Amino acid sequence: MIITVTLNPAIDKTLETDRLVSGGLNRIRNVHSDAGGKGINVSKTIRELGGESIATGFLGGESGKIISSALNKRGISNDFIWVGNETRTNTKVVEDDGTVTEFNEPGPVIAEEQIEQLLCKLSEWAGKNTLVVLSGSAPRGMDTYIYARIIRLLHERGAKVLLDADGELFSKSFSSRPDMMKPNRMELEQFAQYGHHASMEELLCSSREFRDAGTETVLISMGAEGALFARGAYEAFAPALPVQICSTVGAGDAMAAALAFAWEKKFGAEETFRLCMAVSAGAVMTNGTKPPDRGTVDRLMEKVSISRI
Repeated sequence: MIITVTLNPAIDKTLETDRLVSGGLNRIRNVHSDAGGKGINVSKTIRELGGESIATGFLGGESGKIISSALNKRGISNDFIWVGNETRTNTKVVEDDGTVTEFNEPGPVIAEEQIEQLLCKLSEWAGKNTLVVLSGSAPRGMDTYIYARIIRLLHERGAKVLLDADGELFSKSFSSRPDMMKPNRMELEQFAQYGHHASMEELLCSSREFRDAGTETVLISMGAEGALFARGAYEAFAPALPVQICSTVGAGDAMAAALAFAWEKKFGAEETFRLCMAVSAGAVMTNGTKPPDRGTVDRLMEKVSISRI
């Protein structure tokens, strides 16, 4: 069973324009809106791959109802904690050259009582055949140790955890030893305090440090350069597939979804990595945060080139 946790969901609104002009008039060519938040995006992709998940977290107001309704229409099971304030809307402006400018609202304030309700739900679901995906930001005012707190709870009940977060949510969760991690290059550079564009060797060294500390699988997304995958003695690199890019929004979430889906299907390391690369490439071919269809993913899997390190 896969559970996705989105502490700070959003309606994702994507605006397409030729070029964003700061301080001037901008004419929007297309608008796409969808239920969003990183964990929700993971659930949407898992569903498109043919898998099942339960989406949980916090929702509120009319925006929350829109998100819940959208998930129901997709056939995605969801069980959220409802709060009094309105769920946020995140706006992304995509220019013709691929530049993405994001405007993310802070989201509602979550009370400790509501956090306890979520922890209770997770505790009931957790077991040795459960993977919980923790991804995305926390609402304003929430303790940045929240993911570490959840990881410890889940491990006590035998569940596995996939972590995809940045900043303090990432750094303060490391000591709790998530079972899988999917940092991107920038997140890893910040965590390791490199202060420069990390080399392949430095990224690989970081992945080994994570695994030495107890994390089983590390997948480092590197944008247009590709990705690094490490599990046990298996270490590999794959370049990004040359596809027509519509939007890079949600590509990392798609990769995390593929990692979770592959875990449930008990894929081997290389098959998992191949799927992750194909799903991520398929995601950039779609508008907004729309996941790629399974047929596209299957075709792209045949084109993935993997090199052992």
